[in-house]
Amino acid sequence: MSSPVAGKTTLIRGRLLSFITEPESPDDRASYYYEEDGGLLIRDGMIEAVGDFAQVSLGIGEGAEVIDHRPHLIMPGFIDAHAHMPQMQVIASYGAELLDWLNNYTFPAETEFSDAEHARRIAGHFLDTLIAHGTTTVAAYCSVHRVSAEALFEAAMLREMRIVAGKVMMDRNAPDGLRDTPQSSYDDSRALIERWHGRGRLSYAITPRFAITSTPEQMEMAGALASEFPELHIQTHLSENHAEIDLTNELYPDCGDYFGVYERYSLAGPKSLFGHSIHLSEREADAMSNSGSVAVFCPTSNLFLGSGLFDYQRYRKRPKPLRIAAATDVGGGTNYSMLRTMDEGYKVIALNGEKLNPLAAFWQITLGNAKALSFERQIGALQEGHEADLVVLDARATPAMSIRAERIETLAEELFLLQTLGDDRAIAESYVAGKAMKGKAVQA
Repeated sequence: MSSPVAGKTTLIRGRLLSFITEPESPDDRASYYYEEDGGLLIRDGMIEAVGDFAQVSLGIGEGAEVIDHRPHLIMPGFIDAHAHMPQMQVIASYGAELLDWLNNYTFPAETEFSDAEHARRIAGHFLDTLIAHGTTTVAAYCSVHRVSAEALFEAAMLREMRIVAGKVMMDRNAPDGLRDTPQSSYDDSRALIERWHGRGRLSYAITPRFAITSTPEQMEMAGALASEFPELHIQTHLSENHAEIDLTNELYPDCGDYFGVYERYSLAGPKSLFGHSIHLSEREADAMSNSGSVAVFCPTSNLFLGSGLFDYQRYRKRPKPLRIAAATDVGGGTNYSMLRTMDEGYKVIALNGEKLNPLAAFWQITLGNAKALSFERQIGALQEGHEADLVVLDARATPAMSIRAERIETLAEELFLLQTLGDDRAIAESYVAGKAMKGKAVQA
């Protein structure tokens, strides 16, 4: 197989799967579009046509390059709604709960991101690793240092990758070298917004790490940024761990509860991403639903740190359902793969007495996460006019998968096999803006 050539029309052939609505069952055929021998016509990083290969290939001209991925399954690229770029060298750190894990592992590692060269090195590795696992869009935290965000945005521009990212705002309960001030956090964030937001496929996220590490004065600055730039995402953490919740309530005794802190400073809303959101009171869940805020499900992290079980189905079945995204939360999370994430997510949901059908799992990490990030008009579906971010999936990528695949009879069974046994080896290729990118060197 060859890769698309810049400036040329590319026609990609394979089995196409794209969701239309959230699937209600493994048999919900109306929830998705499927083409057994499909074609995607890509020009200038955009999907120009999608459908039956024979029809799409009519009249494309002699200069078009045809890339045949049969018998593999082609889907929209996976979307990770919460990850930490500076934690690549923290993943797989042994034996701590959230607050100790931050102090013992994460904060020491993040102090190194004041070094621009180190930040650039890790940022490139971070995005390339995500791409190798089929993830083509990420909402990412940088460190408190402005140069860390500069490095990640530069790396994303080089790869023409859609990302949401921001410099962490953090002015207390952190070591020397990892604290900013209310004013410097505002100034640095504003400078980054003006330089990077809206360039290419880049979006800025206002990023107070969480209530424990921001003073009320800094939260006011975050709220000021949200007021000045209402189109921006906001990302932070919420109700991950009981000790965290207790400390937050001590630090903000007048806010009623943890989510009340973010309400107080006008940080809740349809583009607000609240990582974890495990231990929500009914009031908090109601308030999140009413504000349109997004609860981000991070199953591998929640299991690894022993934080608790996110009640996915209960949140979805509320009178006014919570908006939900799914994410790796690397490096508290233990894998960069959204396949591994949803495998662990399935188990978390099962422990809560429910099940997540395979179609719904893949809806979640494609169109579902696109909707949660308010990007459903750009990504998350194989649709004319959408950006050409794709993942090519091989359900026979390993001997164990291949022998199991011999008994696969339905699309839902194939997806569940990919989710349960798949990892980066099951990613035959990842396309970012129409370019094959898995394992490709990117030069500055």
